[in-house]
Amino acid sequence: MKLYTYFRSSAAYRVRIALNLKSINHEMVPVNLLKSEQQSADYLTVNPQGLLPALETEHGKLGQSLAILEYLDELYPEMPLLPSDPWQKAQVRSFAYAIACDIHPIDNLRVLKYLSGELNVTDEQKTDWYLHWIRIGFEKLESQIGDTDFCCGDKPSLADICLIPQVFNALRFKLDMSAFPKINAIYTRCNQIKAFSDAAPENQLDAN
Repeated sequence: MKLYTYFRSSAAYRVRIALNLKSINHEMVPVNLLKSEQQSADYLTVNPQGLLPALETEHGKLGQSLAILEYLDELYPEMPLLPSDPWQKAQVRSFAYAIACDIHPIDNLRVLKYLSGELNVTDEQKTDWYLHWIRIGFEKLESQIGDTDFCCGDKPSLADICLIPQVFNALRFKLDMSAFPKINAIYTRCNQIKAFSDAAPENQLDAN
């Protein structure tokens, strides 16, 4: 397998965690978002959406991190990312989708570039935008976490795989995490697991 990735891409970060958790042999192919390599003719043959990540498999190429994660979970059922119980599975998906569908899309690089370039907002305004939506999202997630070691139980799941990259970005934008002790504790706990720490942006070959 080949994973097309960028070290600070939240969506690619999710897939790196899953590949590590499942001990799946793979090759990393860096795509520099800041240089717009995702819009190059070569990369568009891999993922016509021009987005990261993309996973090249024996069956073909697949985009969208959540689709990739569920594909990997079905192909490699060891270390499952989703519980087998339908209700618990729905709970994990609900938590993960709140991050991947509600928080991340309005705070990703494309949106931030548009705010700066097309709408001519200041760096301070752009940061305020980012932190506003992260704060609202994290407030809701914090209220959903019970007395568990991870987001939805006693072991990492799809929910944690989505949460950790989002917390990394929140910290990069200097969000005060003191209001979210449960999220912060899960972030710390996950990063003590090698599969998570190895996937962290600072540990990637293309980190700069």
